[in-house]
Amino acid sequence: MTTNKNVLISGASIAGPALAYWLARWGYTPTVVERAPAPRPGGQTVDLRGAGRTVIERMGLMDRVREVSLDQRGFALVDKTGHVTARMPQDAFGGEGIISEIEILRGDLGQVLYDATLPTTEYLFNDTITGIRQDVDGVDVTFENAAPRRFALVIGADGLHSVVRSLAFGPESEYLRSIDCYTAWFTTPAGGDLDGWFLMFNAPGGLVVSVRPGRLPGENKAGLSFRSAPIAYDRRNVVQQKEILAQRLAGLGWETPGLLDSMHEATDFFFDSMGQVRMDGWSRGRVALLGDAGYCPTPLTGLGTSLALVGAYVLAGELAAALGDHQVAFAGYEEIMRPYVTKGQELPPGGVGGYAPDSAAAIRLRAASMRWMTRWPLRSLVARQFAKAADVALPDYESRPVSSPRLDV
Repeated sequence: MTTNKNVLISGASIAGPALAYWLARWGYTPTVVERAPAPRPGGQTVDLRGAGRTVIERMGLMDRVREVSLDQRGFALVDKTGHVTARMPQDAFGGEGIISEIEILRGDLGQVLYDATLPTTEYLFNDTITGIRQDVDGVDVTFENAAPRRFALVIGADGLHSVVRSLAFGPESEYLRSIDCYTAWFTTPAGGDLDGWFLMFNAPGGLVVSVRPGRLPGENKAGLSFRSAPIAYDRRNVVQQKEILAQRLAGLGWETPGLLDSMHEATDFFFDSMGQVRMDGWSRGRVALLGDAGYCPTPLTGLGTSLALVGAYVLAGELAAALGDHQVAFAGYEEIMRPYVTKGQELPPGGVGGYAPDSAAAIRLRAASMRWMTRWPLRSLVARQFAKAADVALPDYESRPVSSPRLDV
């Protein structure tokens, strides 16, 4: 086996830095390439649940995560006048309900992971991979800006529209399954007092407007969504994306007009389609995929962060257990993660229609069903959905015999 321990990771959001942390712990030398000029701030709130929470604890980062987590009382549906039609407190289902015990902004969690990896990881910001060429002993990689380099392995942790997946596995259209819904997230000045609640307003036509408390004083986090068949737009043209939302949500009630106004001033605006990535295998030779790049479950499941964190832990651990034999390690990674991913990609009851109902009747039904979620007979069904985050047995790689790449191979 090769003594080359250099691993290139594409993507510096959550999965990438988490993998870099564990690889360094096992004696590898990780490099992370990221198109953005720096760690991305803000973003939507993500849930830290089940096995994902266990991974953070094993990294020794839980105290820091709690320091920057959000203080939220729960989730509530409202009508166009702001009247609450249904609510679920944060402590429902043992803190594993719609709002989990630990909610953290994607950018804040990414920053925690980034800080933890700085002593051991090289970051190439404002760059991206343009070419991958494999041979028996390694991978030659070309970049948009940096000089070409050679690595033992390349891992794509670069999200729904993964560059690594396109280069090594084929076009996005072969793997991305749209659920015909588009969504945007951005920071907005705090308006009325949310009293710690994440509020969501639905309008006929599959339109969704939401706002929740931010971490910093004076700011809230807004979300705007609409259901639609695939639409054409420039993924780098933020002005065009904001205009699409303004047109789709024009004339809606509740807080919509003010949120649309602040959207145009937002500097952390993000817009994308919702979809799942479905693949028969997550590796090709010396290239593998991690997190959303290989098995995005959509934000509707609330499990994307757990899948990314657990996947990073398992992938690095299997490489250590296999003494760097990537073929054995990638097979072990797939064997452990596949059942967890399969369950994690199951959409909640109602699917996208439960998140963005298309009629007034469906909106009323959603509110009614939410009021019954904590009662029999719906409680057990809903509890099983939330419990999926913990439905994986995490190997204890630290306790295995002397068989890690901490020793030269």
